[in-house]
Amino acid sequence: MPSATAATASHAGHTKSYVVLAIGVFAIGWSALFVRWSGVPGWTSAFWRMTLAQLVFVPWALAARPAGARRPSRAALRDAIIAGVFFAADLALFNTAVMVSSAANATLLGTNAPIFVALGAWLLYRDRPTRAFWAGFAISFAGMIAIVGMDVVRHPHLGLGDAFAVAGAACYAGYLLYVRRSRQEIDALTFSAVSGVAAAVTLLAICLVIGTPLRGYSAQSWWALVGLALVTQVVGHLSVAYALGRLPVSRTSIALLGQAPLTAILAVPLLGERLSVLQVVGGALVLGGIYVVNRQPHSPPVEPEPLLE
Repeated sequence: MPSATAATASHAGHTKSYVVLAIGVFAIGWSALFVRWSGVPGWTSAFWRMTLAQLVFVPWALAARPAGARRPSRAALRDAIIAGVFFAADLALFNTAVMVSSAANATLLGTNAPIFVALGAWLLYRDRPTRAFWAGFAISFAGMIAIVGMDVVRHPHLGLGDAFAVAGAACYAGYLLYVRRSRQEIDALTFSAVSGVAAAVTLLAICLVIGTPLRGYSAQSWWALVGLALVTQVVGHLSVAYALGRLPVSRTSIALLGQAPLTAILAVPLLGERLSVLQVVGGALVLGGIYVVNRQPHSPPVEPEPLLE
């Protein structure tokens, strides 16, 4: 029956989107490790992360584009550029928050992105958050508090760094929302190239203004920066951009919280860090909240055939 065939195809596409999203979350979870291994200022690692990734994205997007393919509209390209600027601002603000405040406070406040995403999706797309979303976010947020709870207790005041963290969360939410807008017309690979160039240019301007060094680092630092670009940006954010073209942005933003427990687990053998019982419980709550939000099926949005099929 045609209807059964269509339903099967929809389910297969739905499953594939979640698999790709999981790959993206896993890849992005390595970000903090590569930054630590690089040993360079956060502004610098953010710039090289975006710049080195474009050495892959731009030639790949140009080579993979079919001859005679329809050019994206100006609106779609504009949305991709705005997404890149938002993403660059997020990296800059969050790294600054970590520099001038406690990393724990910055991390906790940075997880406010799903709230901004939900409200933005409600205003822009009439995608009203469900009770399952708020329940899942509450569970995940409780998990994040458990993961960084002790440092937050020791540093309960809100200062300039905390303001930067909240602003970074809002910028990341803006990035996710504009990814969805642009991905209604642009494939994931083209989007990654266009937004990535915009982010790299924005970060270069920031680095030049504040005077952070961009070169003169050891071979180990450069290898870590290459890993940051290839694993976190090329694999991670390309996968997220693909998933955002097919999954609700509110669900995707919640799933991205899975980076926190993943990074904590990876840091044990690779950075020699130890996990407390509270951190383990918090990680379980984050994953539980992700499950609550994503357990209900949905109909994926209609989008143009992407280059990455």
